[in-house]
Amino acid sequence: MKIFLLLGSLNAFLSVALGAFGAHALKAKLTPDKLDVYQTGVHYHMIHAIALILIAVLSDKLTNSSALVNASGWAIFIGIILFSGSLYALSLTGLKIFGPITPLGGVSFLVGWILLAIAAMK
Repeated sequence: MKIFLLLGSLNAFLSVALGAFGAHALKAKLTPDKLDVYQTGVHYHMIHAIALILIAVLSDKLTNSSALVNASGWAIFIGIILFSGSLYALSLTGLKIFGPITPLGGVSFLVGWILLAIAAMK
């Protein structure tokens, strides 16, 4: 499960970098509404990057449920890409086509969290 430690660490780094970019470079270029959308992407990105690190740590503790823990990590990683990625794209391009992707990322987050809960109960 080192992959989730790697993915979590890289995504935490990326969320900090994107947050700083938004706060400094984009503040003058985006409308307040678009900047809020962008910052929501950053917020969820960081929370779920930390979740990936947690999943990496828990994978050693929940050995009876390793398949569920693994699936949880992948669902959360996909959620980062779909949810935060679509919010970044929506705020930067204004293309409404990215809007319907965001809920798919949210569902992926929910699946990841419920899989982790099930793994904990096993």
